[in-house]
Amino acid sequence: METHDVIIVGGGQMALSLGYYLRRAKVDFLILDAEDGPGGAWRHGWDSLRLFSPAGYSSLPGWLMPPTAHAGYPTRDDVLDYLTRYESRYDLPIRRPVRVTAVRRMGKVLQIETDAGDFAARCVVSATGTWSKPYIPDIPGRGEFTGTQVHSADYVTPDAYADQTVLVVGGGNSGAQIMAEIAPVARALWVTTSDPLFLPDDVDGRVLFERAVARMKAGPGETPVGGIGDIVVVPPVREARDRGDLTTVRPFERMTATGVIWPDGSQMTVDAIIWCTGFRPALDHLLPLDVVEDDGRVQVIDQRSIKEPQLWLAGYGDWTGAGSATLMGAARTARDLAAQLSEIVAGPSAAS
Repeated sequence: METHDVIIVGGGQMALSLGYYLRRAKVDFLILDAEDGPGGAWRHGWDSLRLFSPAGYSSLPGWLMPPTAHAGYPTRDDVLDYLTRYESRYDLPIRRPVRVTAVRRMGKVLQIETDAGDFAARCVVSATGTWSKPYIPDIPGRGEFTGTQVHSADYVTPDAYADQTVLVVGGGNSGAQIMAEIAPVARALWVTTSDPLFLPDDVDGRVLFERAVARMKAGPGETPVGGIGDIVVVPPVREARDRGDLTTVRPFERMTATGVIWPDGSQMTVDAIIWCTGFRPALDHLLPLDVVEDDGRVQVIDQRSIKEPQLWLAGYGDWTGAGSATLMGAARTARDLAAQLSEIVAGPSAAS
């Protein structure tokens, strides 16, 4: 069985950041990635997806993302190009496509079962992210609806919805960005549980990240930093807001074969629903370790599992490092995590 000191499950931005620091520390590690090529979740972003921050502030450790050749913040394709070149630049040991199906304890190591054979490691870092586990609320009648339903994870372009009646459900950034480009081509309604909160026009991802760090550092009884809004006003969102396309309605109560029923009992015929309702941590491979709690998370201290001390988690959200699910946050989380791992693998036992 192929064995390494550290195996990272997942090949996205967190895995690359961690790989950079582990290579510098001369740690024996391997990255297992289920994707067919570089980019992690960015391979599945919709065509017009853009970052919230300038290229230089959306970089992994060691190498700044090059400035874009176009106006505005980097696009999905810019990020994919950067991540592809980053892998090559640092010659990171990545095996793909390899899908990890289970992680189990096997004596003093953890066994990683995959569709390409089994591996073993003294330390395992789960960095699978959330993209592969989209969340759609269990609305009564959802299974009866015969129109198109797609989660933002699988949304690509507005062209497929031209001249249709479309509901965009979800009040976050994905909902705002998708609504912004759906509205000009379709009869679209934006469905949110409450009025969406927009950040000031001059606030971007740099400010959001610093606020995430401040929230994580806030002590008991301290007022969390932030709270002025959660939608970043990137240019397409600003244009849609100025057109009046970002007004919202409250959620429907149930779905029918042909549409939805609103709280007042009125019915509406709908061609398609785009669910921008978020994701859950993709942790099914950790179920054999009995570490996944009822809320779908793993209890951690400094990214290390409390129940399984040879397991770490990174990149799932603030609970695994402030801003760790972002490009700019991955580097900071990875730096601290790599230091932990380097110290452990240098010792006599990963479990000590």
